[in-house]
Amino acid sequence: MSNVVREGATTRRTRTLRAELALGSITSGPSSPDRARRVLEQALVFSGSAFAAVYATGGDRGELLCLCESAGVPRSLYGLRDSYPIEGSAPASGALRTGRPVWLGPEELAGCADARRMPAGDVCLAVLPLPGGSGCLLAVTESPGGFDSEDRACLELIAAAVACPAPAETADAGDLPPHAFSLAMDSGRVDVGDGILGLFGLGRAAFDGKVETLLSLTVPDDLPSLMSVVEADHMSIGERELEFRILQPTGPPRWVRLRGRLLAGGEGRPARLTGTLADASAARSGVTDVARVQRLAATLAIAGTVRDVSQAVVAALRKPLRADRIALAELENDRLVVTVLDPPDPESWPELWRLEWRSEWPDAPVRAMPTLAAALREGRAQIWPAGTALEPALADVGPGGLAVLPLPGGSRMAGACLIGWDAPHDFGSDERALLTASATLAGQALMRAHAFDAEHELVGMLQRTLLPRRLPKLPGAEAVARYLPATAGLEVGGDWYDVIPLPDHHVALVIGDVQGHSAGAATLMGQMRTALRAYAAEGHPPDVVVSHSNRLLLEMGTDLFATCAYVDVDMEAGSAWCVRAGHLPPVLRHPDGTVEVVEGEGGPPLGVVQQAAFPMTPLRFQPGTVLALTTDGLVEAPGTDIDDGMDRLGRALAGADPAHLGLVADALLAGARRSDDIALLLMRYDGMAVRPLRESWTVWRVPEAVRHARRFTRRTLRSWGVADQGDAVLLIVSELVTNALVHTEGQVRLDLVLVNHRLRVAVADGSPRTPVKPTSIGWEATGGRGILLVEAMSAAWGSLPLGGGKQVWSEIVLDH
Repeated sequence: MSNVVREGATTRRTRTLRAELALGSITSGPSSPDRARRVLEQALVFSGSAFAAVYATGGDRGELLCLCESAGVPRSLYGLRDSYPIEGSAPASGALRTGRPVWLGPEELAGCADARRMPAGDVCLAVLPLPGGSGCLLAVTESPGGFDSEDRACLELIAAAVACPAPAETADAGDLPPHAFSLAMDSGRVDVGDGILGLFGLGRAAFDGKVETLLSLTVPDDLPSLMSVVEADHMSIGERELEFRILQPTGPPRWVRLRGRLLAGGEGRPARLTGTLADASAARSGVTDVARVQRLAATLAIAGTVRDVSQAVVAALRKPLRADRIALAELENDRLVVTVLDPPDPESWPELWRLEWRSEWPDAPVRAMPTLAAALREGRAQIWPAGTALEPALADVGPGGLAVLPLPGGSRMAGACLIGWDAPHDFGSDERALLTASATLAGQALMRAHAFDAEHELVGMLQRTLLPRRLPKLPGAEAVARYLPATAGLEVGGDWYDVIPLPDHHVALVIGDVQGHSAGAATLMGQMRTALRAYAAEGHPPDVVVSHSNRLLLEMGTDLFATCAYVDVDMEAGSAWCVRAGHLPPVLRHPDGTVEVVEGEGGPPLGVVQQAAFPMTPLRFQPGTVLALTTDGLVEAPGTDIDDGMDRLGRALAGADPAHLGLVADALLAGARRSDDIALLLMRYDGMAVRPLRESWTVWRVPEAVRHARRFTRRTLRSWGVADQGDAVLLIVSELVTNALVHTEGQVRLDLVLVNHRLRVAVADGSPRTPVKPTSIGWEATGGRGILLVEAMSAAWGSLPLGGGKQVWSEIVLDH
């Protein structure tokens, strides 16, 4: 511990003494409806409790311990009940019966049947009986080590000071305090004090005693939440405050705070709701509003990333505390990495920080700030008023007062929050309670967010690895793609796209979406993309490619399914075949600006039906036509029809300039609702500048087959005007055709293609076996030289799969 003297005291003042002074200032004043809550909040400040509550004896025959007041985080986080049987085995019941405090650590709680609803971890429970046997004080902490001796002494003081009203029903309105009420749940009759009538602008003589009269004077938008309180099934006893608005004759509505508890009926007595109603207009802008902690808890419950958690904490604390600066840092090993600085201007922070400003956010070893390191070791909120001597790295954060909140996350510290003031600042008990409760919530949320960030980065890296790094250049077309991950939700999804070059100037455009958002979805996406690419490279037609992928997904045994659209484009002919498996239809923008949604028949999603049919739909392209494929994240949103989304996409595509395809893609994504991942694939068909010359010949298995193939080749070369360079071509044709006839069965086809003085000879057969080039041939060998001759005469040669068979090809560069 550093030699810094906390709270400006120069004499020895223990925490117990400070708690006694704070409790004395509360109990010595006039009685108020919130006295019990204010006393309980001292448990949060001085004993490190995350939750404190008072249970009082009640029930028809006094057989229950009923919750009547609480402070701190919502009790539901610890699985605590509204009531416990006094003769039961719960820790609270045992403490009341024996009259002795109960202190339970994690091990004892794990073996206590009535405490097993509490979360696992460093959770400790304390139960102290109240004087006179009227109830007990219950406190929960997550501090490592549990309640130490000073914590226990502070809790004993709080148990002695807390005033616990017995849960008996109130009789007449004349006996009620000014701001108290008692509502009969069966008849709706309500007795109210004069103060409540004043809030509603009613006189005693004008009030008819009906709760409907009071409800009619509230703001209509607040009625649903208010009705949830006056319905017995939804009443939460002592757990939280409810704020609503009362209409005023002039000016804005008035905010009021209702605090109540439900009393069970019996023996002819109706169930009653009793409590207080007080003006909350002034308190709403202060730090005493317990609802702030509840709103922070609700915000942190949906905060996905460390940055989201940090910003939620800053928004919840800076304004109500009127702080000049807040820094929230995550603890990584022995370093504090600052995730949010408010204000973000470097000039607002200590000069020492700016000297070490090595990146967008500073980071520093914990040992560089001994005071902060001591606070993290102790695990409690620490406050230093103006004038306290602190090390330079901390002194300039809060010259008028500094609060350091260690953020506990399970068994370790998740980080720290530094709050500083420039002008001298008074730290009240309400502020202390708010800081302590917020630190507990923020620490737990920070740990969850850290795990989420790590998983999100892993899945994101996985998906980026599985998607194409760049798209290939296409003959006679240009393609661009965009992928946007969702901004909501916990994980990356399974949207994907691909552009697959195929033989004979064909190209396959693929887009798909795997169900769900998880690492499994991203992994399956990579598997499906690989499968489609492999089946396409084998030379199968589009419907067979998709059908094989469907069968593969079913055989993988996953519970996920996938949708996809597969378009095989013939760049030479300007035509295509489209196959859809449960996916959105393609959208065509024609050169005249008109847009067409291709509503052809489609098949079911992949991985759903074993024997599924996937019909093919023909498409036609003219130069300037744009093909758009997308996933549903771009056109679908909750509460809207997907057809409306497709219409919006069509209108945006019609108004775009297809000359700049990248700008078109960006414009289509502008303003997209990012509730789901979005993949977008665009292709503009320009037409091939030079169209290849093609001829094909089916080689019949007859003795003169090779001679017929050579004659077909010579005739074709003559018609193309390159007959004078045909000797090498004829030799290659002879060798490839001979190999196909000798070593395979079935049909053999010879294809000749000429483009840009490059002649391609291709021989297709029904055997998948690739020809093997011999490593050595002896003089006595009678075969095996054909492939060596082809290699010697060709600029390039190779073999590729083709619909269950193969195609062996050779390219020869002709003289100009």
